[in-house]
Amino acid sequence: MAKKTAAYDNQSITALKGPDRVRKRPAVIFGSDGLEGCEHSVFEILSNSVDEARQGYGDTIEIRVFADHSIEITDWGRGVPLGWNEKEGRYNWELIYCELYAGGKYNNNAEGASYEFSLGLNGLGACATQYSSEYFEVTSFDGEYKYEVSFRKGRPIGTDGKPVVLEANPPREVLDRILRVSPLTKGERRTGTIQRWKPDIEVFTAIDIPLDYYLELLKKQAVVNAGLTFRLFWQSEPGSDKFEEYTFLYKNGIVDYVAELAGEDALTEPVFWKTETVGRDRPDKEDYKLKVECAFCCSNTVNVIEYYHNSSFLEHGGSPDRAVRSAFVAEIDRWLKANGKYNKNESKITFADVQDCLVLVTNSHSTQT
Repeated sequence: MAKKTAAYDNQSITALKGPDRVRKRPAVIFGSDGLEGCEHSVFEILSNSVDEARQGYGDTIEIRVFADHSIEITDWGRGVPLGWNEKEGRYNWELIYCELYAGGKYNNNAEGASYEFSLGLNGLGACATQYSSEYFEVTSFDGEYKYEVSFRKGRPIGTDGKPVVLEANPPREVLDRILRVSPLTKGERRTGTIQRWKPDIEVFTAIDIPLDYYLELLKKQAVVNAGLTFRLFWQSEPGSDKFEEYTFLYKNGIVDYVAELAGEDALTEPVFWKTETVGRDRPDKEDYKLKVECAFCCSNTVNVIEYYHNSSFLEHGGSPDRAVRSAFVAEIDRWLKANGKYNKNESKITFADVQDCLVLVTNSHSTQT
C-alpha cells in the first residue's frame, strides 16, 4: 500500500527566489548539475568577452585557471556597464548579475544594436554563473573609472564586507552601498572587464574542470573568431607563481584551420567562400541577418567535418550539415552527368562517397539563433 504524503493544497506551491532559482536547479540553465554544467558556466562568461571582441572592442582574451578551480577571465572590451540605469530604475550590476533575462542582446536584429551576432544564453549566463558560484568578483573599466562589485553565494557584498539580501524593490540607499567606484590614474587607464569566480561545489557535483576542456574550448573559439587571440594560464600547483601558458590564434579563421587539419599531403588546396544575406524562416516572421563562411579541401588521409553557429560548435550538425550534404551531392552528381562519368546502371553518388575525403568547416552567424 502506498505511503501517504503531506497534504497537497493551495499552500503547497512555492516560488524559488533570488539565487535559489539557479542554486537549487542548476541543470535547468546549464543542462547538468555535474561537471558539464560547470563547464557550461565558464563558456557563458567567456562568450560575453568574445561578443565584445566580435564587435571590434579588444583583440585578446585571457583566461587564468587556478589550482583551487577558480577562474579569471580578462578582456579589453568596453567594460561591463555596472552603474545606474535610468530607464530601468536599477543598477546594471543587479540587472546583469542578479536578474535572469536581463541584458543588452535582445534587440540584436535591429539597426545600430550593441551586439549583432552574439553567443551564449543572452541574459541568463552571467546571472546564472554568479548565482552558482562560491564567490564572484567583477572589475570593470570604462577608461575613466574603475567599477567593482562582489558576490558570495549569489548575494551581493556591501562596502562594509557584509552580504546584502535583495528584497523586492530594495531602496536606492541599500544598493548604493554595493558598487565601488574609483577614478583611474593615468597609468591605470584602460577599458575592459575582469571577472574572477569559483564554481560552488554545493551547486555542482564536480568543479574540477580539466585542462583539456579549456584547450579544446579556446582552440574552437580561435578558429571561428579570426584574428582574436586567446591566452590560457593554467596553475597546476596551489600557491605557485608558475602558470603553464597556451596561446590560440588563427589569423584567417577557418581556412587556416582546414589547412592545419589537412596537412601537407592534402589532395587540393583549401578553398574559402563567404556570403551575407537576409531572410526569414516563415512568411509571418521578421527578416534576420545571416553570415556564412565555408572552407574545405580534399584529402585521402584526413576526414574532418565541423559546423559552428554563433561561435558555438554544433555537435550534431543541424541545418548546416543538411545543407552541405545536399549541396555536395547535387553539384558532384550534376558534374558527373554532364561529363559522362557514370558507368551504365551505376547508382547515383551519395554523401557517403564524398565525406571520406572531405575536410570541411562552416562558420555561420545570425541575428536570431
